[in-house]
Formats: sequence, C-alpha cells, structure tokens
Amino acid sequence: MPTAALPYGSWPSPISPTDLVASGGVSADPRADGDDLYFLQTRPESGGRVILTRRSADGTTTDVSPEWMSVRSRVQEYGGGAWTVRDGIVLAVDFATQQLWRLDGEPRALTPAVDGAGVRWSAMEIDTARGVCFAVREDHRVDGLEPVNELVRLPLDAAQPGFGSVVVAGRRRSTPRPAADDSGDPGLPDFVIDPVLSPDGRRLAWVQWSHPSMPWDEASVRVADLDDSGDLGDVRRVGGGDGCTAVEPVWVDSDRLAFISDPDGWSVPHLVDLTGAGEAVALADPGSEYGNPSWVLRTRSMTRTPDGRLAAVRHVDGLGRLTVLDPDRPGQRTDLALPLVSASTLSPWAGGIVCEAGHTELGFATVTIALPDGELAVVQARGAAPDPAYTPEPEAVSWPGHDGETAYGFLYRPTHPAADAPDGELPPLVVTAHGGPTSAAVAVPRHSVSFFTSRGLAVLDVNYAGSTGYGRAYRERLRGTWGVADIEDCVAGARHLADTGVVDGSRLGVRGGSAGGFVVLAGLAFHDTFSAGVSLFGVADVSLLAKETHKFESRYLDGLIGPWPAARETYDARSPIHHVDQITSPLLLLQGEEDRVVPPSQARVMFEALQAVGRPVALAMFPGEGHGFREPASIVRAAELELSFLGQVWGYTPADDPEHVEVENL
Repeated sequence: MPTAALPYGSWPSPISPTDLVASGGVSADPRADGDDLYFLQTRPESGGRVILTRRSADGTTTDVSPEWMSVRSRVQEYGGGAWTVRDGIVLAVDFATQQLWRLDGEPRALTPAVDGAGVRWSAMEIDTARGVCFAVREDHRVDGLEPVNELVRLPLDAAQPGFGSVVVAGRRRSTPRPAADDSGDPGLPDFVIDPVLSPDGRRLAWVQWSHPSMPWDEASVRVADLDDSGDLGDVRRVGGGDGCTAVEPVWVDSDRLAFISDPDGWSVPHLVDLTGAGEAVALADPGSEYGNPSWVLRTRSMTRTPDGRLAAVRHVDGLGRLTVLDPDRPGQRTDLALPLVSASTLSPWAGGIVCEAGHTELGFATVTIALPDGELAVVQARGAAPDPAYTPEPEAVSWPGHDGETAYGFLYRPTHPAADAPDGELPPLVVTAHGGPTSAAVAVPRHSVSFFTSRGLAVLDVNYAGSTGYGRAYRERLRGTWGVADIEDCVAGARHLADTGVVDGSRLGVRGGSAGGFVVLAGLAFHDTFSAGVSLFGVADVSLLAKETHKFESRYLDGLIGPWPAARETYDARSPIHHVDQITSPLLLLQGEEDRVVPPSQARVMFEALQAVGRPVALAMFPGEGHGFREPASIVRAAELELSFLGQVWGYTPADDPEHVEVENL
C-alpha cells in the first residue's frame, strides 16, 4: 500500500540513470555453430565496447573478440551484420577501423586499414568449400562520389589483406545529393545487402534496391548460380520490384528460397522453387505484418528451423509474436504461446531457434526456443529487468489521429509501491516518439520507461502514422505528410489522455530521438499542446537534412515530403528552424558531436535561433557520440539533465538531485 503522498515527478525511484546503461547496448545478434552459441555483449564496465562472446555446450563463456576491438559495422551508418561464424571460422568487423578480421586463432586482418574508415564491411557469408567469404563492401575512398555499395568475394586465407573481387557491382553517383538520373550505370543497384549461400553452395541470393526507394518501399531478391571460383552466372530476380519489396532471403533447402514480400500490401513470407516456374507463393495470408524494417543489415526476422520449417516474427496489434510456417503447406501456421512481445535476429539452433526477444518479464534477452514444443530458455538478459513493483503493464490504446484515422500506442501509468500523489493531482505525461520514422514502439518492460513511471510520470509510447507492423497502407499514411500526420497523431494522443482525465493537460511533454526528435521540435513549433520538449539528435531543418545526410537516407525524404529541391517550399514550411518564433514551451536539446546521420549543426542552429528570440532552451553536446549515445557517462548525463529539465519546467523537485541543466530564458 502507498505510504507517502508526494507530488508526481518527485517520487524516489530505485531505477537510476546507471540502470539505463546496464539495460542498453546493442542487440545480442545470436547464432549457433555446432554446440557453441555466439552473441554480442555490451558490458557497462567495457565503456560501450561491443564484445563477441562464445558459450560452449558446458555453459562456460569466453570472449572471442580481443580487448582492443569493438564489434560494430558502419555500413549504411546504422551497421548490422558485423560478425559471423561457420564451422569454427569467425569473422568480425572492428568499429574503429572498419577492417574485417578473422578471429579463430590469432586475430588476422582480412582487409586493409583505410584512413577515416574509408572502406567498411558487413553481412559476411562464409563459403568453406571455396575458402572465401562473400561480404558487403562500402567504399568511401573516391572524393566527389557517393560511397559505393557492392558485393565482393574475399579469400579467407590470403597472405595479405585485400579489398576482394566484386561479384555484384554497385552504382556510383556524384555528390552532393544526386538527382535520380545522375551519374553511374542505371542498370546497377545503389545498395546490395545480405548475401546468403544455398546449403549445397551452388547458388547465392541477396537483396538490392536503388534510389529513391528505401528497402521497405521497393527492393528485390536476386539469385545467381556460382561456379567453382565463386563467380556469378544466370542472375535473376525472384521476388520484389515493380512497386513492392522483397527482403531477408532464407534458404529452405538448396532449391527453395523464402523471403518476406508485400505484393498484397502486407509483408508476409513467400517461397520460390528455383527448379520450377519461379513464381513466388505466399506462405501466410495477408492481414498480419511479418518482419521488421531493414534499417540494419542482417535484420533476420525469419529463419529456417532444423526440421525444415520457417520461424518468423508476426505483428499483431503492435506486438511481435513468433510463428512457425510450413513451406509445404502454404497458409498454415503455428503461433508459439510464449511470453514475448518482440523478436529479432532469428537463427537456427540445435533444438529450434535462438533470437533476441522482448520478454514480458525480463525485458530484452537472448533466448533459445526448442521446437516443436516451444520451450523457452534464457541465455542472457540485456541487464537486469526493471523491478516489477515499479514497472507498469503496457496498455494498448488508440485514438482518432490525423484526418480522423486511428492512431495507436502503449500507455504506461505511474507505478510505485510506496508512493502516491496528493488527492486531486493528475500525473504529467511524457509522449515518446520513436525514431525512423519507419519503425515502431515495442511493449517491452524496460528501464527507459520505468525510469519515468517510477518517478510519477505517465508515458505514452506512440505508433504514429508511418509506423511498421500495421501493413503498407498504415506505413504510407506518412507518405508526403512527414511533419504533419506523425505530429498530429502524437498531439491527439496526448489530448485524448488529458480529455479523458488520465493525465494533467497542463503538463504534457514530448521526447524522442532522430525522427522522434523531429516530432518534438515540430510538435512545439506547430501546436500548443506540449509544455515541454526533449529532443535527442532531432531534425530541425529538413532541407539541411536532405542536403547533408548520408547515402542510405539521402532520398528518404523524397517519399516522406517530396523531391528535393522541387519541394523546397514544403521542406521549409515543415522545418521547425524556420518557425522558432512559434516555439514558446521550454526545450532541451541533447546532441552527439560525431553524429553523421543528423549533423550536430542541426541542434546548434536551433539553440542559437531560440536564444535570439528569448525562448527557454538548453543545449548539451556530447563529445565522441554519434547518432545515439553509447558511452555510459553520456547515457547517465543525458538522463540526469532530462530529470533536471522536466522538474524545473513542471514545478517539482526530483528526488535524485540530478546534474542541473541551465535553461536559458526560463
């Protein structure tokens, strides 16, 4: 029973900023090799270094990557696919240099070091029969050209490091931001990812696409025959293209290839038999969305099981469920009754599958799932789960959003076993907007939510227009309306909770990173609902983003807003930087100085503009941090500054005595 009546926001909480470090870090990206299980770890004491670990059959664990290495790729800036293993051969990418290393035995570089990490590697596929690996190479070495993404073949035992032989060439375009018909061979793709070798080694499959599409807009799966040296022949498209996408190729056997595609508006697993007519057959009915958006390489939301079936992530009402499909019986599925609400990086395991999952009690964890019974075992949790006494159950909520269409989210109410608020007081609300914007909020118990709710703040995690998991039509609600539909969905969600008496309508805040930071800035600039905003590396000037961002997203805004520079007026109209006079609510800006996705100039320009017009604003820069904070000290400091900021704005004193942030003009 509650024992103290304290203002919302001032409740003492056992969930500290340090807990955010312990529960953060990268996905474990697990996979098995024989009796050994490999996965990534980010330990608090490692200073953010990503460590590749092996767990042997007897349960002992060993660090595979050396102490000087952090296993991370920077291909497409977001990385993924930074390591692989097969038959005892271990390959991994070193974050600092982006070199590819072989780690079984004495570490040995397979690729040269290039100044400024000018050549990057990812998505390695080991071919033991030919003694090579296929990998994605992203080459930044030519001034005046975009980096070129290609699929190459590298020897595993070369006497000297090398750059490999190109097997799928990529298109070279000029910079700055190229036009759709700019330089390079138009027959070549702008992006190529995720090579996968057939079980008999006779074929290679991969994914490719070109500007102005993103991989969830239009992408295709290609297959080629391989000769004895690993050169390609008879290249053909087997899925995607023509206005739909196909991603995540998975070999069911040496002649049948599965992938996730959306010709009917819902991304579902498809199967093509390469010995037949080559027509892809849907393995699941439309109406549920399978898979996750391909922001990183080797997303792996589908995998072959040891008995020849397919395990895949199916989204239902915003929750990611694991289901098993039979390639021989299209349309039939077996949903696994598991305490999971999300899953990613699925891989085969001796008794079934291994994956990174969102557990309803443990938070994010690496788990094995035995098949067919579905027995779950936890390999490792990503830090300790938040104390259940301070962890509210997520409540699925919906409301009329932009243009009256339904918007979705998860509500978390303030929860504390020994504190309550004075009679008649309603809690402040923090609306959280996920990044992307092609992404989704997940209802996983996590410290980043309990950090607020245990202190007496409610949280609304919004799956605004454009979010994934609800089909192509819902995702394309944001097409041409970025900065309008997403903002209005978040604003309407906050007002809905205030109007129904759940939260205090005078203390509605909004926070988010990247595209979620854009929601913060635009929400304050174009609406008067929010009385506080916290932007983490958010977009202030979408015109500047269109001109300065990296290759992967350089045409993203064509679909979200309109072609640049033809739609310049729309870009300016939706850029918060051009409307700072309309921002009256206090704003906290948190920004990494090494961010290459949303350059730090965005935060500085916004801060200086608000300073100039006398608006309440604070800016904190984080040296050495990129797009997302990884260093423990940065994560702790950012959380403390946010606590200090909200307490000052909403008139309560946080119990933690966090580091004070000076809010100018408050």
